[in-house]
Amino acid sequence: MISRSPLVLACFLAVGAAPPAFAVVGGVDSRDALGARASTVRVETSRGELCSGAVIAPEIILTAAHCLMGGGSISVVSLDTRFRARRQIVVAVLPHPSFVPGTTPRTQPGTDLALLRLAQPLPRDIEPLTLGSGLWQGETITMAGYGLSAENNKRTARRLRETQLVNAGNYTTQNTVKVAVDAENRGETSGAGACRGDSGGPVLRGDSRSRDLVGIVSWSSGPLKTQAKRICGGFTAITPVSEYRSWITEGSARLRALGSEAPPEQAAEPRAAFSWWFSR
Repeated sequence: MISRSPLVLACFLAVGAAPPAFAVVGGVDSRDALGARASTVRVETSRGELCSGAVIAPEIILTAAHCLMGGGSISVVSLDTRFRARRQIVVAVLPHPSFVPGTTPRTQPGTDLALLRLAQPLPRDIEPLTLGSGLWQGETITMAGYGLSAENNKRTARRLRETQLVNAGNYTTQNTVKVAVDAENRGETSGAGACRGDSGGPVLRGDSRSRDLVGIVSWSSGPLKTQAKRICGGFTAITPVSEYRSWITEGSARLRALGSEAPPEQAAEPRAAFSWWFSR
């Protein structure tokens, strides 16, 4: 069991009252056209929120459900092989049915996962990830995201970065997640990890070319031994995908069945989409 420390959701809000988001601190710029670029996207809302996402099908993105709490229209940005941005519109969203909106892990029970349906399939240079098996304690994993590389500098967001972490075991509040830490600092002092804008980003088994998705970034906290108030560089909370494989598979099929035309209220307002899906 991981010791308690200040927790915060790993999404990024430019405006609004909800907590800010996360991105990779202590990581490196991802410049391999065949690596994380091919499967990691930015998720942005018209109300200023930034998160990351994992491509699991040409028109389907898996991300963190709390990224969509602020409402507004949603778009997804992918990078071409020269790392130039391309934007596509999200026409439908499907949060996990157990998810309950909140502002911290303690007030946000349920599974922090959501599926997004794009209006059109992503370009062919994007390679969807396969769903991997469960995480084990002590395993080395790779996370990628578009969050901050410097906790107090918003200008460092929106660049794709990645880093390797070690799975340190389970952490339970209102739900149970896996917690990963910097291999050297172990969450005691500041090291690599998620930061604002990294929520929803993929956690991969092996290196970033493995295409084996084992988790989705949910929230982050600062290290245990610090006098400064930090929300990055300590613990990275991960929702493991193996436990929700059936829901991901079935939900993706439901979204694909919509075709390119989603109900108007979904395309315009994700909160309406939440109600639409929960009622069916």
